[in-house]
Amino acid sequence: MRLLRQITGAPAEPDAWPLSEEEGQSENEGVEGVGGWSMGGRANTAALLRWCVWTLLIVGPVLAGAAYLSIPSGSGPDRAQPAAPAATGSQGAAGFATLFVAAYIGAGEGDETTLAAYYPAASGLHLEGTSGQRRGEQLTVVRLRQTDPDIWSVTVAARITTAHPTPAPATSPAGGQRDPKQDAVTAAAEAIRYFQVPVATAPAPGHATGYVALALPAEVAAPPRIEPPALVYGQPRPALPADPRSQAVSQFLDAYLTGKGGDLARYLAPGTQLSAISPAPYRSVSLDQLALEDQADATGTSVPRDGSQLRLLAVLRATGQDGLRAPLTYALTLSARAGRWEIAALDGAPAQAPARTQPPAPLAPTP
Repeated sequence: MRLLRQITGAPAEPDAWPLSEEEGQSENEGVEGVGGWSMGGRANTAALLRWCVWTLLIVGPVLAGAAYLSIPSGSGPDRAQPAAPAATGSQGAAGFATLFVAAYIGAGEGDETTLAAYYPAASGLHLEGTSGQRRGEQLTVVRLRQTDPDIWSVTVAARITTAHPTPAPATSPAGGQRDPKQDAVTAAAEAIRYFQVPVATAPAPGHATGYVALALPAEVAAPPRIEPPALVYGQPRPALPADPRSQAVSQFLDAYLTGKGGDLARYLAPGTQLSAISPAPYRSVSLDQLALEDQADATGTSVPRDGSQLRLLAVLRATGQDGLRAPLTYALTLSARAGRWEIAALDGAPAQAPARTQPPAPLAPTP
């Protein structure tokens, strides 16, 4: 015990019995016989160990900090800095232009500051009319093109309504025909109008993108309409009740739109994941016509071998909860399995027919 207290530096217990001279001599002799050290040598060794421990405790953090600071800055992989978003953000420019057109349509006297938030030069304008007299509804972007590296031309469609519309009389005061001018005013008020806005983009603080209009909106003509592309389906034909394709489509759409007919999975091909609309928007479905990709089997009384697929358009009428019938069209892909048709996919759009390649012109005979 005395040896332990000497090594650890603990004070002696006050009630410890003192050793006699003979006991101390015999104890020292026992210790020397075991390790060959005297008590004085052990005390010096314990003191040296304590100094080493304290030195390591004090100097260790200093050495660790010095080692950390001495690491070269290029020794590890460089951390990628967050890159600033592109200044030519088309989505942001489209949203900015939509807000600007909405504010522009409803602006009146005293709203110059409101428009200046989008187009700074608007602060010098003199607007007429009552603020909020006109409103823009159903605003949507119909065209977006980049005219310069940081400039976007955005065309926004809007239906303009007035706060207090004046209905046009059915006849003129004299009882004759309606005034063509009044008809033109009514038609202009009910039509969808298009506004083109030039929007500039530039980097802004905080890795953001800033936007500003370069001019007031310019009203333009509606975008041109195009001819619809050719599709892979043939002409629509009546959906015959005995046709397995009609049965599969009708049962699936009934479960999908009305929630009737049991679990939707029973009509799906393996691996197809679809969920019925909830809550069900319709109470009944009536399948009217089918436009098939393959017109070879017009009757459809037989189901081809397993794995065969067929794309089709289903034209139907769905009766809503209010009793009104709405026409709907679904593009579907069917798959044959075990002698029945199953729904393999609810296509996002009708399938377009492949483009026909012109045969090469015959070579002119060489003289």
